[in-house]
Amino acid sequence: MHDILAGGMEWECSMNDNQTGVAMTEAFPRLGRRLRLGLVGGGPGSFIGPVHRAAALLDRRFDLVAGVLSSDAEKGRAAAAALGITPYRSVAEMCAGEPGLDAVAVMTPNHRHFDDCRTVLEAGLHVVCDKPLTNTLEEACALAALAAARGRIFCLTHAYAAYPMIRQARAMVAAGTLGALRAVQVEYLQAGMSQRVEDGPLTAKLRWKLDTAQSGPSLVLGDIGTHAEQLLRFVSGRRIARLSADLGAVVPERKVQDWGAFLLRMEGEVHGTMTVSQALAGAENAITLRVFGERGHLEWTHARSNFLTFAPHGEPVRTFSRGGPGMLPAAARLVRIPAGHPEGLLEGFANLYRDAAEAMAAAALGVPADPAALDFATAEDGVAGLAFMAAAIASQAAGGAWTEVQP
Repeated sequence: MHDILAGGMEWECSMNDNQTGVAMTEAFPRLGRRLRLGLVGGGPGSFIGPVHRAAALLDRRFDLVAGVLSSDAEKGRAAAAALGITPYRSVAEMCAGEPGLDAVAVMTPNHRHFDDCRTVLEAGLHVVCDKPLTNTLEEACALAALAAARGRIFCLTHAYAAYPMIRQARAMVAAGTLGALRAVQVEYLQAGMSQRVEDGPLTAKLRWKLDTAQSGPSLVLGDIGTHAEQLLRFVSGRRIARLSADLGAVVPERKVQDWGAFLLRMEGEVHGTMTVSQALAGAENAITLRVFGERGHLEWTHARSNFLTFAPHGEPVRTFSRGGPGMLPAAARLVRIPAGHPEGLLEGFANLYRDAAEAMAAAALGVPADPAALDFATAEDGVAGLAFMAAAIASQAAGGAWTEVQP
């Protein structure tokens, strides 16, 4: 059993569970064991692999037991040995050969998601998968249908939506704090491709990202545009109904898309804008979300992710802090440590894994899951992301014409 975080404590006495006030009516404690998790991808050189592994272990609800960690068999064996898990050569071999496997986390390049997730679902196992769900809308719809038909839990790792202050914003919008919605804005700006990375040494990650056959028809939308779309939809409670898109590359002679700007109409004729780019020098994973209503607006930035600004019309601006006064239950349940001690991406991922474990345990026991744990993104959210991408690409091809987004 691989348990780098147990620290000699009995797993049933999870310190995180005590600190966050986990309801004893949850299904997971009744399961009486940890879930057995297999890994696909995320091996040597990966950024996201260590994030997944640490997040899965943080609340002691999963054991890492097996993995297909590299397309190179020898590298895969070495990586598995370093983690203390059983190596396998393929997803099918792992699903068939690893005793008692409950779920598989898929962290492979985008073009692999469909086949890898389909193999896991057909083996009767639950899935945790990186976004985007797939590279095409048709494949996304097929995976969502398969997950539903097999009754399997499918957690798509939109981790920003599992930050406490994003949950606070969502709860305030749902409670009518802003009144009728008027407009929404989202930006997601990065600098990682602001230079001609194509001309330098190419890492394995860059090679697949710069290949549209692997990364998909729009690199910027698959990488970060789907995050922006999901944040807008999650917090506002409204999907994008139609859009006008400007897609392309700001870096000269680049063959993949690194820029997207959009005019949006959400359901209910709420106006919106979105800007996403991986090629703006100096930007440090700069996410900004604003929601405007008739009574005021909310603003959240990733740089100050532990805070949420509320500006009611005609009143002083207020700032909510993670773990501070005024937090609503949907947000408070995700707070792990006292205010003033920052939480971020790792804790967001861990929130997803903890809640996915609750849903998986409930499925195993045939009992209802804690409803508060079911706000993680699913394969259906992945379909929404691919529908947004398809509409954006169609709009760009039509010179930015307003294009309906498939519901």
